[in-house]
Amino acid sequence: MAEITKKWYKEMSVYQIWCRSFCDSNGDGIGDLPGVYSKLDYIQSLGVDGIWFSPIYPTPNCDYGYDISDYKSINPEYGTLDDFKMILDDCHRRGMKVFMDLVVNHTSSEHEWFKESRKSADNPYHDYYFWRKGKGKKPPNNWLSVFEGGAWEYDKNLDEYYLHVFAKGQPDLNMDNPKVREEVKSIMRFWLDMGVDGFREDVITFISKAEGLPDGFPLPIATGIEHYKHGPHLEEYLDEFRAVMKEYDCFAVGEGPQMGLKDAVELCSEGPSQKLDMLISFDHMNCDCFMVDWIKRPFSLRKLKNVYDRWQHEMYGKGWNSLYIENHDHARIIDRYGDVKFRVESGKMLATMYTMQCGTPFIYQGQEIGMTNIEINHLYDYKDVMTFNNYRLFHKLLGYSEKRFCKLASQVSRENARTPVQWSAEKNAGFTTADKAWFNINPNYKEINVEQAEKDPKSILNHYRKLLKFRKENEIVIYGDFKQYYKSSDKLFVYERNYQGQKLLVICSFSADPVRFKAPEGIDLSAGELVINTYDVLDPGENEFSTKPYEARVYLFK
Repeated sequence: MAEITKKWYKEMSVYQIWCRSFCDSNGDGIGDLPGVYSKLDYIQSLGVDGIWFSPIYPTPNCDYGYDISDYKSINPEYGTLDDFKMILDDCHRRGMKVFMDLVVNHTSSEHEWFKESRKSADNPYHDYYFWRKGKGKKPPNNWLSVFEGGAWEYDKNLDEYYLHVFAKGQPDLNMDNPKVREEVKSIMRFWLDMGVDGFREDVITFISKAEGLPDGFPLPIATGIEHYKHGPHLEEYLDEFRAVMKEYDCFAVGEGPQMGLKDAVELCSEGPSQKLDMLISFDHMNCDCFMVDWIKRPFSLRKLKNVYDRWQHEMYGKGWNSLYIENHDHARIIDRYGDVKFRVESGKMLATMYTMQCGTPFIYQGQEIGMTNIEINHLYDYKDVMTFNNYRLFHKLLGYSEKRFCKLASQVSRENARTPVQWSAEKNAGFTTADKAWFNINPNYKEINVEQAEKDPKSILNHYRKLLKFRKENEIVIYGDFKQYYKSSDKLFVYERNYQGQKLLVICSFSADPVRFKAPEGIDLSAGELVINTYDVLDPGENEFSTKPYEARVYLFK
């Protein structure tokens, strides 16, 4: 068995807050920090050990916070620095960590650095960004942005283009400029000195661009990504930021779009050259789509199992996995990998499936009560720049009507995860006292809400509490190895964990129909204890049984 190093961040679980949709305290229809503060008892009751805040900095909201205009302050819509410090201090009193989103691949076009950079070519801030002359009347290269058409925006006053891999309002920082890297370190120290416990680093693997910014291979979106998804100086720059982290007892999880297992091993392997503590990969989120969520395909359990099998084995004893099935960038998981007709059953099974693996679990707001996708029938009711860009693409390339596109968006858009949290069956789901929330509230809030889930001992919410409590009390869940059974099954996901003489067997059915299960050779269920179950089980020691819809069981053998 590979050697496992025990560290605090491996033993925690983290709750992600997308503040705008979490809880509104002042009746303006927008979630805010005092709203978060009012829910700290609830968050702690889940059994999590920390909070990750998606960006809460000042922003013009072209990408809802991921376009930052001031890295050392708080968005006035959300509150003040004092509000944040109050949450930070209270979390620390409770023994909980707080993590910030570090977004340094790009800034907002409203950031003072960028405003200065576009004043003149000899301005000291001009080289903070990628400003280039065009090729005649064409942009400097053929790169396309992830969000908005071409990746270059022309400035007629300068007669130059600036690079934006994402939206036009998100110009990319030139990390090759040492002054920019010093600015990033200053931002990190500002929050770490305040007491923040670490960072989730947004698209951090994009920060190094290929020298000369060459043309990319033509694609419908993100042409050129091969020249920046893992650029030539990525490790070097991550080393610089890691040196800052070493001054504090903190951690960093980096988001790595288009990054694979090989990259994760390279960046996260423990030792003197370690760059990140964890990598947020997208591999396991591509099991019902091709490369991106918007290119829909039937869900493949075999693909999901294969991804987990590889990541669990290859990272074990080398680095550490981040475990998540929902966040602000994906549609709700029950609609994707579960079954809305069996919402509670499949929601509990999915929770069991991923939290019992080796890694640090992240739970996204609303996931713990089984929130689902929302149906929106008109394009003007959407908010996200990514949705509008995809409409342009689907309309232009595939002839999608608005109606047909909205039907697709209701399945795949990341806006499904950004509807306000459903706290109660009261008006506006208890999210706000305003007449209207900033974004549509899912009409199913009267049936799906925290208040209802609290009253039901068999709710998804109470199942998450049980899972996180069990994980905290049993090191085998945290540090055990991974062995999969039933590899060829397209209905069962069965795996085993082993640690210090103990064994854990996890059985998950991905089917509404009965599936015949037989204990793997050498395993006698009557010798174990059924510690987690999503249905009442009359004979837990029975070695053969037919699963109930989306059933999950966990057996512990001591």
